[in-house]
Amino acid sequence: MNTEELNRIIQIGEGFTSEFKKSPSHIGRELCALANASGGHILIGVDDNGRKVGVTSPNRTKSRIQNIARDMDPPLALDIEMVDEILVVTVPSGPNKPYSANGIFYIREAANCEQMKRDEIREFFFREGLIRFDAQPCTKFDMRRDFDGRKFLAFKRAAGIPQGLKERDVLSNLQVLTESGMTNAGALLFSKAVPKFFLQASVTCALFQGTSKTKILDQATFQGNIAENYQDAISYLFSHLNTEYVIKGGPREEILELPDEALREALLNAIGHRDYRSTSYIQVHIFQDRVTIVSPGGLVSGLKLKDLGRVSRPRNLLLFSLMARMNLVEHIGSGIKRIREALHAYDLEPPLIEADETWFSITFRRKPLHAAIAKQHSKNAAHTPPSEKHHEGISEGLNEGLKTVLDFIGRTPGLRAPQISRALDIPAKTLERRLSSLKAGNAIEFRGSRRTGGYWVKTGVGEGVNEGISEGVNEGIKTLLDFIGETPGLRAPQISKALDIPEKTLERQIRKLREKGKIEFRGSPRTGGYWAL
Repeated sequence: MNTEELNRIIQIGEGFTSEFKKSPSHIGRELCALANASGGHILIGVDDNGRKVGVTSPNRTKSRIQNIARDMDPPLALDIEMVDEILVVTVPSGPNKPYSANGIFYIREAANCEQMKRDEIREFFFREGLIRFDAQPCTKFDMRRDFDGRKFLAFKRAAGIPQGLKERDVLSNLQVLTESGMTNAGALLFSKAVPKFFLQASVTCALFQGTSKTKILDQATFQGNIAENYQDAISYLFSHLNTEYVIKGGPREEILELPDEALREALLNAIGHRDYRSTSYIQVHIFQDRVTIVSPGGLVSGLKLKDLGRVSRPRNLLLFSLMARMNLVEHIGSGIKRIREALHAYDLEPPLIEADETWFSITFRRKPLHAAIAKQHSKNAAHTPPSEKHHEGISEGLNEGLKTVLDFIGRTPGLRAPQISRALDIPAKTLERRLSSLKAGNAIEFRGSRRTGGYWVKTGVGEGVNEGISEGVNEGIKTLLDFIGETPGLRAPQISKALDIPEKTLERQIRKLREKGKIEFRGSPRTGGYWAL
């Protein structure tokens, strides 16, 4: 360190990584606190006001500080140098945390050194990975009452474990059953009722209208074991995302709008790396323009965002090893890299990854449906976009720009101008002019408050807009067919809520559309939904 660097530290003042002391008295706690945090500098010979008072016996003071550091548990190596009569002690972020001085653990809190309480020590050990949640015993788990043999059998099949081996021997060799009983990892995988022990291990999925959380179209919470939650959540995602059909001279090929490999990797990362001590669920949110997966727990200690895709550092090492045995994950830290590559192959932008100390999120941007269809159509002329099939008869009296906006509002009612602008990729001012023209022509209206309302096509306008749809389909069924085409994967109660149609009326309309071969139901009764053909 030179004089300029020293003066800069003094000018900034004491803080999380800097401490000023006139003498080395009680320096053990400062050394311990900085080593347990991010490291920093202790300036001996500078008072609390930042004035340089100097050190009278630098060699003796240096020797005293080194002895104190050696007596810490574990011993700490320091770098001590003399700069302008100031003894500069550089403390590293200790590689062997936690450190104690005279049997007491200290932590840095802003510019102060605080003695850690019992709960703080416990939390520190967990945060640094010195105690792992998944390897701790699940004290309330009873093997005879709570163990699910069918889930264990499914695990053995997935992991390729031979039949004939004793159950307890296998569990012990997997390290999920110890002398203290079943571990938390074992309970997460093999419990008959996981919420009995870990209600927070659930996964919540939600489908929102538009680009905000104002209106929920559908929501589901999955409370099975690790494998079941993964399968249920991925099925939910697939059933509520758009699927395109490409015909290449043979059976049609189904293409999900987002790469399934990327979605699977992101969901598995959330399940495997989340902090199971947090009371929060994993959340999967589907918006009109994006899909976001949020998991409790920030990055593992020592890992930075720039390390993602290169370094593997599981928070739940035992649980992760069990998932690897099931061929769900790998140990080489390549998950994020594969996600980026999969998105690149789809001509989509890289994921947005955000994290702080308590949460981690990954966001996938969805393309507007018309853009995705156009891209596939350009690849294969045999593919006919649904929009051509259902909207051939748009009123000749409207120009193409107005037709596009009117058609979109008819299919996706309730959106505000900024959301329509983003979805159709139309400049805000251009959209404002088109909306004004449609309102002046009595074609659309704004319903609700300015903050939560949106644009709707006026009743009766649809007759002149969609004349080209099959004559056998009345106006109500036209609206329903358009909605299912634009928002596939919903079940009847969700459609009824979104379109404000009585359920019995909706049931009749759905039945007619199914009889005419216009729609079909895909998936299980619990997670599936209706899709346009």
